[in-house]
Amino acid sequence: SLLIFACGKSPEETIKNLSTQNYNLSTYGDTLFIVPSLPDNVRAEVTLWGAFEDFEEQAKTINGNAMEALQIKSILMVSHIDSIIKKIPDTLNTPLIFSRVMVVKTRTQLLNLEVNKAHFDSVRLQDYFKEMNISVRNLFIQINEKFEKDAIDLQRVDSETKELTLQKEFMDAVYKAELEDQTNK
Repeated sequence: SLLIFACGKSPEETIKNLSTQNYNLSTYGDTLFIVPSLPDNVRAEVTLWGAFEDFEEQAKTINGNAMEALQIKSILMVSHIDSIIKKIPDTLNTPLIFSRVMVVKTRTQLLNLEVNKAHFDSVRLQDYFKEMNISVRNLFIQINEKFEKDAIDLQRVDSETKELTLQKEFMDAVYKAELEDQTNK
């Protein structure tokens, strides 16, 4: 058996004080979760998106924290996602990205509510973390795909423009050759 003595206190009083203190040293979330990276051209666009970088930082660091840090970080994430929704840049304001942002907002709010409960359910909390991480990953993937699609569309337009120019030059050459044929007859 283990006996704990504190200065000036009886063993029973010391044990009672230790048992009434709430020490929650558990960490929550997926410590292996990695927020997808954004290419430099995409990074340049999202830096114009108000609180996006702050949101990204919280999304990268919220997993694997104790409850006290989660309470603060979840509030910050809710605040950042609210700011993001209000100021989506025109280049990113598509229905797909907007819906992804709304899902992240919902998942972040659910996580925040659970974290700030007096008596939270750790299983539900882990589920909310999983769902929030999936929604964050999907948002970043959607942003990347939007810029990839834009690059493909731009390349297609460039290719079509070059093809039309070549066709016009060919038609001009044919027309010129026909004119020369008619003048030589």
